[in-house]
Amino acid sequence: MPTLFDPIEFGAIHAANRIAMAPLTRNRADADRVPSPLASTYYAQRAGAGLIVSEATQISPTGQGYFATPGIYSEPQVAGWHRVTDAVHAAGGKIVLQLWHVGRISHVSLQPNGEWPVSSTSRRANVKTFTAAGFEDVSPPRALRLDELPGVVADYAAAARRAIEAGFDGVEIHGANGYLLEQFLRDSINDRTDAYGGSRENRMRLPLEVVAAVVAAIGADRTGMRLSPVTPANDAGQDSDAQGLFNDFVERLSRLELAFVHVVEGATGGPRDTIPFDFQALRARFKERNPRGAWIVNNGYTRAMALEAVASGYADMVAFGKLYISNPDLALRLRLDAPLAKPNQATFYGGGAAGYTDYPTLAEAQAAS
Repeated sequence: MPTLFDPIEFGAIHAANRIAMAPLTRNRADADRVPSPLASTYYAQRAGAGLIVSEATQISPTGQGYFATPGIYSEPQVAGWHRVTDAVHAAGGKIVLQLWHVGRISHVSLQPNGEWPVSSTSRRANVKTFTAAGFEDVSPPRALRLDELPGVVADYAAAARRAIEAGFDGVEIHGANGYLLEQFLRDSINDRTDAYGGSRENRMRLPLEVVAAVVAAIGADRTGMRLSPVTPANDAGQDSDAQGLFNDFVERLSRLELAFVHVVEGATGGPRDTIPFDFQALRARFKERNPRGAWIVNNGYTRAMALEAVASGYADMVAFGKLYISNPDLALRLRLDAPLAKPNQATFYGGGAAGYTDYPTLAEAQAAS
């Protein structure tokens, strides 16, 4: 069996190892939602990962839910991201862009013309978001009209095309953590009575239309999707049949022969055993029709867990999040079983180089000691 440090090929992506950098929102984009110049340095420092998944990036102005997060819907944004991909590729890395629409997890101050956020529902989430004023309660959403849904699908496809124009190796569609696509999937949030609500088939309709449109735009071999079947993140209540829903959804994804599926096991950034759930049932459905697609797992993995996950065939790759904030050369440190630096949570969101590009590599830390 392969090891965590062996190369892997999935779709059009050739990764040097089986360690992925998970998407990490850092709130450092400029006023036009363009990645800051520091972003090129930040991502290039972490190019030792087999695959970098960029921070979540809104597909449209209405997709934004947090202050100073980047977009992929304007030419300046494409140019800004191209500087990032050029830097990552020059350092020998591979990077995909995570396509994001937050849905109801937003605030009127972040929306065009101060309008309400949009969602599958008009029910407000009981959470806060990060605005120019700090952390504030999210605003009440309005339910998207039927005639608006084709435009949402088109926005995802256009964003995917712009990502390839910006030099990305592919995209990851954000279908996790209680954002727009999961707001349609889960019956705990979706209270619609039209063709996009009610039955499981109806609730899967918009996410599947989005994936199909992205595949048509850039190819299945450059398309992946992130899922979080049981996370309570962003006031996402459990679906009444989470196992059945995601079994069916992943089986439908497998027919599209995506490059990868990236799964958050348990509560995002929290316990892995929130409720009983068979994640391997999802993997089996994905692999049955798409054996060359990569199954990427995430959430609280240690080095020992990651080694076992790949060696046993439980996963093809393992994604690490917070550890990549403070260990730019995490892949090397894992290979050497070297000490890992702890991140400073006070500098996670917003700011400049501090806590972003100033974490030392292992060699730099040893030289300074």
